[in-house]
Amino acid sequence: MNSTELEHLAAIDTAIMDAARDIKVLSRLSWPSDVMHNFLHAWERGQPRLPAVSYQTGGLTDARTQLRKCLRALAAHEGPMADYLRATAASYDALIGLLDSVGTARMSVHSRLIYGSPGDPISSGHVNNLEAAEHFLDVGKAYYESARLQEADYCLSAHNMRAELTDRLAEVFPANTIRIDIDPGLASKAAAGAKRIRLRAATCYSEYDLEQLLQHEAFVHSLTALNGRAQPGLRTLSLGAPRTTGPQEGLATFSELVTGAIDISRVERLALRVVAIDNALAGADFVEVFRYLVDRGQTPQESFQSAMRVFRGAPVTGGSAFTKDVVYLHGLMEVHTFFRWAMQHQRLDLTRYFFAGRMTIGDVMRLAPMFEDGTLIAPTYLPPWMVRTNGLAAYLAFSVFANRITVEELDEHHEFDTISDIGM
Repeated sequence: MNSTELEHLAAIDTAIMDAARDIKVLSRLSWPSDVMHNFLHAWERGQPRLPAVSYQTGGLTDARTQLRKCLRALAAHEGPMADYLRATAASYDALIGLLDSVGTARMSVHSRLIYGSPGDPISSGHVNNLEAAEHFLDVGKAYYESARLQEADYCLSAHNMRAELTDRLAEVFPANTIRIDIDPGLASKAAAGAKRIRLRAATCYSEYDLEQLLQHEAFVHSLTALNGRAQPGLRTLSLGAPRTTGPQEGLATFSELVTGAIDISRVERLALRVVAIDNALAGADFVEVFRYLVDRGQTPQESFQSAMRVFRGAPVTGGSAFTKDVVYLHGLMEVHTFFRWAMQHQRLDLTRYFFAGRMTIGDVMRLAPMFEDGTLIAPTYLPPWMVRTNGLAAYLAFSVFANRITVEELDEHHEFDTISDIGM
């Protein structure tokens, strides 16, 4: 690629960055904190009512005009960099369509196109998101019914979490690179940008929460945004474009898995959200989804937060949903498969490129030659588990081989010693 074309693409990259600055999703879909208070108060009295929520709409005409101008300019360019910019601009254009239709059933149509649906297939297509969710819920139920050991309760306040996270961040980032704020209005337990991690106030965090926030939010979401900002000619790699949501959440959840930070309760929460979305799309209203989550063992507060995630921006009367939460399990499966593929084909170098910005797996493959020729730079920061690649290689080597053996084959072809066999 010649220098003139690089300059043209860099200018388009900057224009997309400018347009995306005003396209905020979760802030536009957030619910006031008093909505939960009022709902739970009515629930406790046995008189639950559907929440009443209004949303900000409009104000994105200039951003859409800018994005479509960029798409027209990109028509004259070919190659992986142009393809990346084209897909990113189109992704934000689609997101504006979602935001323009909040509060209506049309929003759900846009959401499914951007984030997917419970019925979408995973990787090879042998299973879909809903089947994966139901599998993990069945495993969790069996575990709790049969487990003999119970882990001790461990509760950290948001302030304790901030102190602990600050110490651990120093393992990867220079001092004061990332600020940690406590936010009483945050819907999820935590959220991360390039320079800031927010923690929900008045929340009890466990030791697993600490590791999950560190590995998921800091060492993936914040880290990839910072690495993306360092790219000399493709700074859109720092953006959380809608098309990258699934792979990035999958990478973050894979980070929890490979470091042992994830626990069965976390997997169950992710699975329950997929089933809750499916219920909402099938016609369940907010109260019915909330009741389902309570019946599955979540506290009323947790159930409200989870149901709210399902109905953000969608009518609470049922038949529609904000489907973003299907991406966690879907993304985890896709990313896990990618890492195993990279191990099997001696291309673990590709997995490092995944951290150089916010990308899809397809982006990593297409942009790899640009990392190799120096047009794009390798990630400045890496999570500790990606630095210690010997451990990662061992995990993946075992995973690749173990995938060839099914539980059914063990049950059918192997005899296991019993107590009566010992010593005979």
